Amino acid sequence: MIPTPSLAHLIKSDLRRVYEPAEDSFALLDALEADADVLRSSLGTSGPLCVEIGSGSGVITAFIAQILGPAAAAYVAVDVNDHANRCTVATGKHNGVHIEAVRASLLSALQPRAGGKIDMLLFNPPYVPTEEEEEQMAQHDKDIAGAWAGGATGTKLVDALIDDGVIADVLAPNGRFYLVAIKQNDPEGIVSRLNSQALQAEVVLKRRAGGEHLHIIRAIKPGSNK
Repeated sequence: MIPTPSLAHLIKSDLRRVYEPAEDSFALLDALEADADVLRSSLGTSGPLCVEIGSGSGVITAFIAQILGPAAAAYVAVDVNDHANRCTVATGKHNGVHIEAVRASLLSALQPRAGGKIDMLLFNPPYVPTEEEEEQMAQHDKDIAGAWAGGATGTKLVDALIDDGVIADVLAPNGRFYLVAIKQNDPEGIVSRLNSQALQAEVVLKRRAGGEHLHIIRAIKPGSNK
């Protein structure tokens, strides 16, 4: 079993400003661990670019570094929350990996340079259905509420990535996208939309956590073997 990265360096005031890892985070970690051998064989020797959107505490990116190796890839974390960026960098340092933190919304700061270059893209988005005004305010304030307020269907940010073709554009051949969703987000519909963009998408993990039905979606961009 791959250990969860340590967050012992974070204090209570940090966790009031960034999303503290919870069942959704751990479900994503479990899905990544299940793919660990494939990830190492397909990405571990090629100097891959790994990008996380909405990194929060940085635990997900630090976990990927434990799978691939801290110096085996370039690790980039994007978040609109300055506190999250600082915590992510600190989490990387605490766990022996350099994480480059970028303050931006989604992948706006990386495009168009990232086109066809991201080998692994990770997103545990704000997925709770909320009033549109509440979602807009949360994203504008760039604080903790932005980690959960997801708009009317809970998929506003995910929709922006899929409908604008961003995921298919930024992934490298054989690149992988991992996404957290809940039942209210219509995971099967998300899978269908990703498949319609020539990605190989499926739900790879389902788990009930309290009142939520968590789904981890994986999409792979076909390409030549590495």
